[in-house]
Amino acid sequence: MEEIKVNDEYIKLGQLLKLAGAADSGVHAKILILNGEVKVNNEVETRRGKKIHPGDIININGYGEIKII
Repeated sequence: MEEIKVNDEYIKLGQLLKLAGAADSGVHAKILILNGEVKVNNEVETRRGKKIHPGDIININGYGEIKII
């Protein structure tokens, strides 16, 4: 599991996917999310603007898990 430190209160899901390298661009992040390939805390998330907080765990099909610290 990869850990990513966020210096702010939260990060938006689309931004996180780009930061982690799971998505090459915002469009790629949007496609991953809309295709149901991203789970936040074991629930499929379809909103690119979902606020991700420290302690959340994101699972991306074909990439793995990310924990926000």
